[in-house]
Amino acid sequence: MFTGIVEELGEVTAVENLGDASRFRLRGPVVTDGAKHGDSIAVNGVCLTVVEHEGDEFTADVMAETLKRSSLGALTVGSRVNLERPTAVGARLGGHIVQGHVDGTGQVLERTPSEHWEIVKVALPADLARYVVEKGSITVDGISLTVVEAGQDHFTVSLIPTTLDLTTLGLKQPGDPVNLEVDIVAKYVERLMAATPGAAK
Repeated sequence: MFTGIVEELGEVTAVENLGDASRFRLRGPVVTDGAKHGDSIAVNGVCLTVVEHEGDEFTADVMAETLKRSSLGALTVGSRVNLERPTAVGARLGGHIVQGHVDGTGQVLERTPSEHWEIVKVALPADLARYVVEKGSITVDGISLTVVEAGQDHFTVSLIPTTLDLTTLGLKQPGDPVNLEVDIVAKYVERLMAATPGAAK
């Protein structure tokens, strides 16, 4: 489990096409400290497994399903990525419960800068809109954010300077894809309501 609090801005150093999968090598001195084979690291919000680890770099395999559902297939050598290790048991939950299981991708629509923050508008796939509510939580490229406005086909988030400086959202431009993970609690509630006879619709 992750919390959506990005630990560092890493970099893709190699991409190998394996046909029905890809192997990425990524640099991240913070997240590789003490890393070992089999550990999990979230890359732009996608939970990946460490295959190899050497120095401040690690490799991870990404299967076709993940490439289809996320924006990882668009990464190239030099791409910057958000990196986070799983939260430790007993640690503070700084963001919200994030699984690292991307639900789909959105697209940055526009950026509106202000003196002390920036509003970013993101396109929202129709099948995810029902899980996104004003002042609720959403994960964008692995970053736990609070929804400012929830529309039928978009949502907005307000970004502080720290988020702009230390994550990929400071670099994303209109048209760029982003990974989205909606609040898992909302999905469980929906499933339970559907399975409960006589539940309010």
